[in-house]
Amino acid sequence: MPTPAAPTPAVVPPGGRVVVLVSGGGSNLAALLTAHADPAYGARVVGVVSDRPTAGGLDIARDAGVATAVVAPADFPDREAWDRAVARTVASFEPAWVVLAGFMRLLGAPVLDRWGGRVVNTHPALSPSFPGAHGVRDALAHGVRVTGCTVHLVDSGVDTGPIIAQRAVEVADDDDEATLHERIKVEERRLLVDVVGRAAREGLLVDGRRVRFGRG
Repeated sequence: MPTPAAPTPAVVPPGGRVVVLVSGGGSNLAALLTAHADPAYGARVVGVVSDRPTAGGLDIARDAGVATAVVAPADFPDREAWDRAVARTVASFEPAWVVLAGFMRLLGAPVLDRWGGRVVNTHPALSPSFPGAHGVRDALAHGVRVTGCTVHLVDSGVDTGPIIAQRAVEVADDDDEATLHERIKVEERRLLVDVVGRAAREGLLVDGRRVRFGRG
């Protein structure tokens, strides 16, 4: 039998328009907004969407003159209706990239099908280890000496998408969850800013689970 042809790597072309999804205070969003003030950065935050009307990231966006929208699950009869509303809201900004910056909900098919390969998330651990909402706590409990942060493409799983970039953070003997998380956040902001800017300027080549910048 002939050997099946390998899947063709997916080319995700450059593009500067970015929509950021937030649930909390917006420190990663603030870092992206600082970076986008430089025209050479390549990426521009054109909209911020939250699932929580009280999210601090909305205030940061408004102060920066960036349009905002709230799509709260409580305003919809079921999860499918909310997923469709999120997709419509994101689409209204015509983004090239969708960036999850502390967004604490899984995205459904309406978003992932439309922007597949263009949805970027951060995670405060070195994936594939310690997925989920308690990555820092779980890493400490496991006794690791090195953890870190991951920026990855989003798929239908929990922190399971192809990895774009990672940075390591050493665990100190006296670390608790709060102190370790603060050091991870510093690296996470830097890494996210770098990845979003490079993706906007260069695009991505996604070959199975391997991701690199550029188009070939």
